[in-house]
Amino acid sequence: MKKAFKVPHTLTLLFSMMIVAMIATWIVPQGFFETALTDTGRTVVIPGTYTLAEERGLLTPWQLLTAVPRAFAAAQDIIFFVFIVGGVLAIARRTGTVDALIGRLLEKHSDAPHKLIFMVIFFFSLASGAIGTAGEYIPFVLILVALCKAMRLDSMTAVGMTVAGYGVGYGVSAFNPFTVLIAQGIAEVPPYSGMWLRLALILPFCIIAYHHVWRYAQKVIADPKASMVADLPCPVGDISNKHYPSLNKRHKLILGTFLVTIGIAIYGISQHGWYLYELGACFIGWGLLTTLIGRLSFDQASDSFIEGVKDLTTTAVLIGIARGIALILEDGQILHSIVHGLSLPLSHVPATISAFGMLVIQTILNLFVPSGSGQAFVTMPLMAPLSDLVGVPRQVAVLAYQFGDGFSNMIVPTNAVLMGIIGIAGVPYDRWFKFCMPLLLKLMAAATVVLMLAVVFGYGADVQPEVVLAPMEAVTAS
Repeated sequence: MKKAFKVPHTLTLLFSMMIVAMIATWIVPQGFFETALTDTGRTVVIPGTYTLAEERGLLTPWQLLTAVPRAFAAAQDIIFFVFIVGGVLAIARRTGTVDALIGRLLEKHSDAPHKLIFMVIFFFSLASGAIGTAGEYIPFVLILVALCKAMRLDSMTAVGMTVAGYGVGYGVSAFNPFTVLIAQGIAEVPPYSGMWLRLALILPFCIIAYHHVWRYAQKVIADPKASMVADLPCPVGDISNKHYPSLNKRHKLILGTFLVTIGIAIYGISQHGWYLYELGACFIGWGLLTTLIGRLSFDQASDSFIEGVKDLTTTAVLIGIARGIALILEDGQILHSIVHGLSLPLSHVPATISAFGMLVIQTILNLFVPSGSGQAFVTMPLMAPLSDLVGVPRQVAVLAYQFGDGFSNMIVPTNAVLMGIIGIAGVPYDRWFKFCMPLLLKLMAAATVVLMLAVVFGYGADVQPEVVLAPMEAVTAS
């Protein structure tokens, strides 16, 4: 009898991808575009300046090994944020607040899990689309896992609703300052222009995501063995017969301070450009308040914090290794070559096909440049003049960038936020890929239809800037 194939550990898969990335740097031509600094200090590529490197520099296995600790250093912000959130939530659990909240939610919604799934997807998508929230969802993951388990669902459902909301929000964002506004600025179209279409797309795309997650959840409710993680331990343990405490005044006060903390974080992100360091500080402050309000001793809080950090060690390791894949590609100087090679065929096909091609390019490149703003600075200086050449309005090129970056956020292993979410929920990457890939294909199919119709009806033609085609012609000629 043949031995059944066993899917490797997620860590094994990620390190294998680092090896593949190193080999790719030996094969793909090395080259680069000239770059310039913007007024905000970001580096942007200059169209028409791509040249091959004079000498090929081959990465060695030693550089592969040194990329691992370098990757941990590069991902330190998200790693430490995950540790802080895990520790602070453990303090909140010690006070009984988390269990009391779950018990209260079960009293109200235990017979309507579909409402929970839709609300999480819809409101997370609104938050991501408005202010670019992503890592901020990490604190909610264990709560949603516990809530789903109590509703006879599973951790895959919890991750599905979280990541689907995050991905849809970025994909159809109306005014995300970290993606839409940057891309529109590079494409030289007015900021916030074309918002009417993006606002109209939020609900339909949320419904697509909701249908996918809810259809899976229905299978799990009907047969728990149908769960894709049925054979794995749940990160919140067995809570099938758990007694939940009542939600008292102290618990409500702790939850109130949590909402205030989230509000302060949102204000800081939107008004002062805060990110993970500042968000980590907010949660540390909330942890101290929770300790005092919950009447825990500092020793009890310290023990709980350390236990929470320990539980997320595996997640932190996966985040660091995931960052190493992109680091290898950067070291190998093949990122610009990939961008250049992918963009050339678009000048030889009709405008509607070119719009679809831009979507594919942005999706592929998100594997190498998981940062939304970073991808905008690398690709939009090329996509904007290319869209002029092939007859695609620049507003459509921006929309293709949004779709490609946002939807693929849900599946690319180089996305540290994704790896953090599935790691906390105890969902292996290979099983998440199997769950999410059909959803990604559905969203991409809908996005393709939207892009083609946008080209046909001239979406963005009213704000199209006057352009000069010569620079892009130089790119295609090279």
